[in-house]
Amino acid sequence: MSKVSFENLLEAGVHFGHLKRKWNPAMAPYIFEEKKGIHIIDLNKTIAHLDQACAAMKQIAKSGKKVLFVATKKQAKEIVAQKVAEINMPFVTERWSGGMLTNFQTTRKSIRKMTSIDKMKSDGTWDTLNKRERLFKTRQREKLEKNFGSIAEMTRQPAAIFLVDILKEHIAMNEAKRLNIPLFAMVDTNSNPKLIDFPIPANDDATKSITIILDAICSSIKEGLEERKNTKGADKEEIVAPVVEAAATEENKD
Repeated sequence: MSKVSFENLLEAGVHFGHLKRKWNPAMAPYIFEEKKGIHIIDLNKTIAHLDQACAAMKQIAKSGKKVLFVATKKQAKEIVAQKVAEINMPFVTERWSGGMLTNFQTTRKSIRKMTSIDKMKSDGTWDTLNKRERLFKTRQREKLEKNFGSIAEMTRQPAAIFLVDILKEHIAMNEAKRLNIPLFAMVDTNSNPKLIDFPIPANDDATKSITIILDAICSSIKEGLEERKNTKGADKEEIVAPVVEAAATEENKD
């Protein structure tokens, strides 16, 4: 569960939508009222949808799968990079390279190229390169790190994708839909929530609003990861205990 109160969301300005003239009619069920030409999001709906999203995220993490976070708008970049790195999930905050998912083999190739440059530095090959080659490799590595560094550990397609602003991240959204990857997203009043499997009606422009929603999502993932760890530990004990008992019985026989 998200454990986020109505008051917390209100303080963070999660209820502020866009100007009425910019609205998407599909958001009608999530709009509470219009105030001074601005749509106000129904925070009770936000809480209900956030709870659903958090429960689903917890299960994904518990099953040991990855969630990819995508947020390239300036208000969200740093928040996502910091919070998602803490739970060791992949994220994209610089630029979505077209085909990052639909052409995943090419993405993996870029990541391998980055790894091979790192290997050069550790196995001594780097010292055999001339100044110009080193400069070229360094720049190449920096560019790859910027675009793919945060997804370097993602060895397969993610189990789900979380987007901040589906209009800005439409390329990532379309790739996920083509591959039938479940979509979670903060959906503002100017967007179509029907495109998302787990839409969270919320202000996707304010840093406070983005922070409070991401906090809830990341906490749920953390819970799922901890439960997975504990379950694994319990399973290990279940396997180890009979083996130890059997060994003790054998010893007593002797």
